[in-house]
Amino acid sequence: MSLEVSIRKAFPGFTLDVDLEAGSETLGFLGASGCGKSLTLRCIAGIETPDEGRIVVNDRVFFDSEAKVNLTPQERKTALLFQNYMLFPNLTIEQNVGAGIDKRASKQERARIVSEELRRFGLEGFEGRYPAQLSGGQQQRVALARMLAARPDILMLDEPFSALDAHLKSVLEQNLVSLFDAYEGTILYVSHDIDEALRFCDRIAVVEAGRIMEVDTGDDLVNHPRSTAGLKLSGCKNATPAVRESDHEAWLPKWGIRVRTAEPVPADIKTFGVRARYIERAEGPGPNCFRARVDRVSDSRFERTVLLGFLDRDDSENPRVKRTDDEMKYLHQHLFWRVSRVDVDPTTLPREGDELWIRIPEDRIYLVCC
Repeated sequence: MSLEVSIRKAFPGFTLDVDLEAGSETLGFLGASGCGKSLTLRCIAGIETPDEGRIVVNDRVFFDSEAKVNLTPQERKTALLFQNYMLFPNLTIEQNVGAGIDKRASKQERARIVSEELRRFGLEGFEGRYPAQLSGGQQQRVALARMLAARPDILMLDEPFSALDAHLKSVLEQNLVSLFDAYEGTILYVSHDIDEALRFCDRIAVVEAGRIMEVDTGDDLVNHPRSTAGLKLSGCKNATPAVRESDHEAWLPKWGIRVRTAEPVPADIKTFGVRARYIERAEGPGPNCFRARVDRVSDSRFERTVLLGFLDRDDSENPRVKRTDDEMKYLHQHLFWRVSRVDVDPTTLPREGDELWIRIPEDRIYLVCC
């Protein structure tokens, strides 16, 4: 099983320019809304037509602009699941599951496939019901059963949980485990949630402005991001422009500070990153220790997020911005720090207005060049 995609499609103000290959694996597409994730899937499915390029699934050419090949969606044998599942309301559950089975299949073969998928997803006894008579979780299982019953050459899921609350999402995610275990081939999974992508995907493609910035395992994306987009999408709250000053020192103009790094600073460095939970409290001056003021705090269930402004920052390139002048510029001049609230004396937590010392660990830093 394999997938090869090399396509271009231009829109006013946006161009999709995607090159990727995948094997028998689950490949995630991670990126912000409007970056081209869903559009890529729609091109593979034949719902959208690229301006140029080539799409090959399991050695079968779906699209080739030079050879004038452009199979219809029906000819491509793809399965694309949207978040609303798109079940046929006037068909029974049994009929919905069998809707995508090859018309050439015998009546006995069709019945066998439908029965097998209903059993796989725990839908026995629901054959004669209609989608409106099922819960959201049951409807999702019907959609997944229909996908497998069609015996597609490729599975594609487009943010199937984006409209669900956290509890229901965690329950319904278990349905996907059955799907992924049963299918041997390429699965494409679109998400904007890094944790969701890490749970399901063998590799993750970071998509930004119509381009794939990097493709890595989840572990590499989190621990060794190679692009600014990957760094931010991996959940790093502190990502700021950087300039190389020496082999082990970088200048961060928006923060107005210089930091030491354990790893050599690349000559073409673009972005410096450090995770909010890696920031440490310090007793005073030292390597990568900075005086800071707590300008804002907000609490979640288990941690406090602290917005720190550097008191001794060099303002020569970026003068200090007041909170009331430009909120985004104000935030970009600050460091995010996450402090655990679990089993901690509340009086020791940093509070707005506090002035303190913090340390950025040299060995917890990300340096990316694109």
